Amino acid sequence: MLDLRGDPVDLTAALVDIPSESRDEGRIADEVEAALRAQTSGFEIIRNGNAVLARTAWGRPSRVMLAGHLDTVPVADNLPSRRAGGVLHGCGTADMKSGDAVFLHLAATVAEPAHDLTLVFYDCEEIDSAANGLGRIQRELPEWLVADVAILGEPTAGWIEAGCQGTLRVVISASGTRAHSARSWLGDNAIHKLGAVLDRLASYQARSVDIDGCVYREGLSAVRVDGGVAGNVIPDAASVTVNFRFAPDRSVEAALQHVRDVFDGLDVRIEVTDTAAGALPGLAQPAAKALVDAAGGQVRAKYGWTDVSRFAALGIPALNYGPGDPNLAHKRDERVDVEEITAAVAMLRRYLSA
Repeated sequence: MLDLRGDPVDLTAALVDIPSESRDEGRIADEVEAALRAQTSGFEIIRNGNAVLARTAWGRPSRVMLAGHLDTVPVADNLPSRRAGGVLHGCGTADMKSGDAVFLHLAATVAEPAHDLTLVFYDCEEIDSAANGLGRIQRELPEWLVADVAILGEPTAGWIEAGCQGTLRVVISASGTRAHSARSWLGDNAIHKLGAVLDRLASYQARSVDIDGCVYREGLSAVRVDGGVAGNVIPDAASVTVNFRFAPDRSVEAALQHVRDVFDGLDVRIEVTDTAAGALPGLAQPAAKALVDAAGGQVRAKYGWTDVSRFAALGIPALNYGPGDPNLAHKRDERVDVEEITAAVAMLRRYLSA
C-alpha cells in the first residue's frame, strides 16, 4: 500500500512506478483510494470512475480544494523511476505525481487544519477535453466542487502561478483561381493573399495586463500554414492557423472579436476551431491571499491553460502550485528536484494549519 505518512519523495516515486497513461488509471485510482481509506481520518471518500474524491466536514470557516490528475502522457522508456542525488527521474515526476504526493501526504499528516479540505484526484487530463475527469465530476457531482479556493498541483517550480490564460484557434483561409504556373497571370494565387495575414502577425504588438499583481502577456501567432497543389500549379486555396493566448480579463467572445479586428479588411475567411476561457487569479479573496502570504509572496501569472479555468468558471479563485519545472513536463527526461517536493509540503502545511 502507498505510505501517505512517510517521506513524500518516496511516495512520489511509488506513484510514478504505477503506470497510468490516460484511460488506464484504474490501478493508481485503486491504490490512492485504498491508502486514503486506511491512513486518513475524518474524510468522506467516494469513487467516480477512475477519480477519487475525499472531503471533510469539520465546520471550519473556509474550504480549500486540492486537485490533481492521476494520468500521464505515454511512457517514453522512463519507467520505473530512479533517483540520482537530489533528483527523481521518471514519467509523471513533474506532471504531476509529485503534486499528487504532496496533497496525499498532507491529507494524512496535517493534524488540525484551519480549513475544511476537499481532495480531487481525477483521470484523463492529458487527452481531449471531452474525456477530462474533472469535467465529468462537474457534471455528475457538482456539490463536490465547492470551495473558497482551489489549488491545482500542476508543476510550477514552487511558484504560485495564478489563474491562467485563455486560448483560441482560428483558421484564416484565402481563395484564388487555379492555373498553370507557366501562365501564372491567368490564375489568382491564394498563398500570396496570406502575405497580408502574416504581415499583420509579424507587426502585432502583444498586450500585457496586470491583474492582482500578476502580469499576463498575450500572444498572437501563426502555428500552421497549409496550401499548394503541385510544383507547377497556382494554388486556389490556402490557410494559416492562428493561436491567440489572451489574458483572463478578456472573455472568449472579446478575444475572438479582437482577432477579427486584427485581420479586418483582408480578403479572407475566419473559422473558429477551438476556444477555452482563461481564469482570473482572484488573489484578493481571503483564502487565496493567505496562500500567497504563506508562500512569501512568490507569485506570478500562469502562461498557458490549465484546469483552474474550470474552477474559475464556478466562481472559485484558483491557483496552480506544485513541485517540478513545467518545461520538463512530457519529456523523455522528465524529472523533479526532491527539495521542491519537501518545500511544497512545508509551505502548504503552514497554509493549511494557519
